[in-house]
Amino acid sequence: MYNMFMKYLILLISIIFVWSVFIEPNILTVKHINIKDSALKGLTITFASDFHIKPYEMYRLKRIVKAINKQNSDIIILGGDYVNGHKKGASLPIDKISEQFSYLKAKNGVYAVIGNHDGWQGKQEVIEELKKNNINVLFNSNKCFDKFCLAGVDDPQTGTADIKKALQGTKSPTILITHTPDIMPDVPKEVNLTLAGHLHGGQIRLHQALITPSVYGNKYANGYLEDNGKKIYTSNGLGTSILPIRFNCLPEIVVITFD
Repeated sequence: MYNMFMKYLILLISIIFVWSVFIEPNILTVKHINIKDSALKGLTITFASDFHIKPYEMYRLKRIVKAINKQNSDIIILGGDYVNGHKKGASLPIDKISEQFSYLKAKNGVYAVIGNHDGWQGKQEVIEELKKNNINVLFNSNKCFDKFCLAGVDDPQTGTADIKKALQGTKSPTILITHTPDIMPDVPKEVNLTLAGHLHGGQIRLHQALITPSVYGNKYANGYLEDNGKKIYTSNGLGTSILPIRFNCLPEIVVITFD
């Protein structure tokens, strides 16, 4: 009986290992959510974050770009961490990543903020390559359209997330982009929605994320949250960091519509 139990246990562990290392991290999901906000009614956003493109993952990158374009959104928003790891050898070069981003198309353009991994590998180089390929980088700055404003902050781990500067001159309704949700206590209630990534949903989830790199624990770990009158969506992200695994935490592209 004991030997039989051990065989089943080893089989179960093997299945979980194969699933979490080789299968789930490569599943690409498109999640659709609807948010009630009459000021933004009719707007559709596609949000993708935490790409972490490894040197051998050009195919995965092309697949992500194709999936984002397929959503035909009004605007595409990128939440940072395009490169992988702390050093350039661990990542597909940013010029090749940005070149693929040049194929992203949306009515109101493509806008991005910078993540901590981008900062570690060379923030200015990442910004220049993105801009060279028609990606608008919001670096404590904003862009206003006819019906809404979009603001973005620098990554606070490798720079300064100046929310006040990013929102200067904006008008309601406004959407704020930040790589990490940890700035939420400082986001004013006048912001209609904050978009964030960084936490990867924890990558490993049972009933909740086991570990998240946030000073607020699991509060902003993933998904949509209304917190004291402030709204935030934190993406599970697309790639992996530290451990190359995902369990019960599918990579996602998020399509947000407003009513």
